[in-house]
Amino acid sequence: MACVAVVAFGACGGTHAAARKNETSPTTAPVSTRSAPDTTTTTTLPAYDSVTAQAIVPRLSVFSGPNTRTTARVLDNPWLVDPSQPATAVPQVFLVEARQRDGWVRILLPVRPNGSSGWVRATDVTLSPVTFKLRVQLAAHRLTVFDRGTVVYRGPVADGAPSTPTPVGQYYIRALIKAPNPNTVYGPYAYGLSSHSDTLTSFDGGDAEIGIHGNDDPSVLGESITHGCIRIDNTEITRLAGILPLGTPVDIEP
Repeated sequence: MACVAVVAFGACGGTHAAARKNETSPTTAPVSTRSAPDTTTTTTLPAYDSVTAQAIVPRLSVFSGPNTRTTARVLDNPWLVDPSQPATAVPQVFLVEARQRDGWVRILLPVRPNGSSGWVRATDVTLSPVTFKLRVQLAAHRLTVFDRGTVVYRGPVADGAPSTPTPVGQYYIRALIKAPNPNTVYGPYAYGLSSHSDTLTSFDGGDAEIGIHGNDDPSVLGESITHGCIRIDNTEITRLAGILPLGTPVDIEP
């Protein structure tokens, strides 16, 4: 269980300027996020399941390939959503892309460029199945949430404007943030994803990370107006905040 206490909201690529009159960088209230159940398994998973890897070492070494001796990067665990606020620590959880019998795991990384991956030692992570999956279809302005392959929600979204499009690809949930004021453009909750804007190198003091969050104007759902983030129904993101574990895959399609 992880708790995000105080954070300058930075896990989002932002919103269209016309909608930013109420948009500030809020300080979030405490919120619990959960990892997938700690049930490491070597059995074959159902086709609808994915696998997450949660770091169990304080500094996770990532390699460019299995059995490679030179470290490509080192990731702190936990990581800080807001580097200036130690209370915003969140465990490092990744989406697994592949596993090898010789003790190596390939994970999707939350770094630029989008889609980057790396290899970690299986002894440095705990593997767990996750049954949820999110699919965002940009052309249809639609979010579909699956659990064990069954649709549990389908609804409209607002996505990136033509000049700041939402990046297409496979990502995963990194963090859950609760806004102290649910009436801002971010709504009551925001999920930080592993993706970054392809057109913005920074936004509002952050690295232009993409997020899925609520809204302060449901009439914009179904439009392309944001700086890259995905806005959804406030009631639904409040419900999802209680059930989606870190590492949940998010597929964003054209």
